[in-house]
Amino acid sequence: MRIVVDLTRCQGYAQCVFLAPEVFELHGEDALLYDPAVPDDQLDRVRQAAAACPVQAILVGEEVSAGAR
Repeated sequence: MRIVVDLTRCQGYAQCVFLAPEVFELHGEDALLYDPAVPDDQLDRVRQAAAACPVQAILVGEEVSAGAR
């Protein structure tokens, strides 16, 4: 599965980092690093992270394609 983080929406709350630390990493105080190709064993954690994002900046799976239109 693939993800995209809208970095213009991301406010650095870092909920994703706490919920899926193997996929998301906060670099410094406000730079989010992430792997767009999510390993199968991290799918549930990434879905939880997307749901927990206060600004809904994480697009998951089919949302990635829809967001690109």
